[in-house]
Amino acid sequence: MKTDVAQILLEKKAVKIEPDNPFTWVSGIVSPIYCDNRVLISYPDAVSVIVLAFKELVENMKFDIIAGVATSGIPWAAFLAYELDKPMIYVRKEAKAHGTKSQIEGVMKKGQKVLLVEDLVSTGKSSLEAVNAIRKEGGVCNNVVGIFQYGFPVADEAFKAEKCSLATITDFPTLLDQLEDIDEKKKREVLRFAENPKEWRK
Repeated sequence: MKTDVAQILLEKKAVKIEPDNPFTWVSGIVSPIYCDNRVLISYPDAVSVIVLAFKELVENMKFDIIAGVATSGIPWAAFLAYELDKPMIYVRKEAKAHGTKSQIEGVMKKGQKVLLVEDLVSTGKSSLEAVNAIRKEGGVCNNVVGIFQYGFPVADEAFKAEKCSLATITDFPTLLDQLEDIDEKKKREVLRFAENPKEWRK
């Protein structure tokens, strides 16, 4: 399944590789590659495969509620919650300045176990901010799942520090294995980035 989903990311052009016109991530990392899983919601065939993969990924996890990280995790949380007949909530980046001033939308009771769904994890910062928002409101959130992760050590360390597990359907090494058909220069730059992301543009 890891390979199948990596191929879907490439086929649906969720992955863009432009070393001559690199991308700057929210984390500040400058990269020759950008994985935009938001495009996948426009392809029902891709959604079907990915939701099935999510179901297999979480089948042995215990949880009461599925949460989506706003905004890109919300559709995947909704798809999965529907498939598993579970209630859903979503976590805003920050609390609203109006109305109820909530950061969490939906109904979550204190003590309930929450599975957090992301589309992508790079440094883990946004995921863990959502985890801590859930914990602050009394939810128990120790598991994050996503479609794709880069596998950066900084993310591994951050999740370990928060005593939270991370599991994704596919990952950067699997994606790299599917790049046989791309331009050699582009492939070389992506491999060089994979070796040392922070030093790639220096």
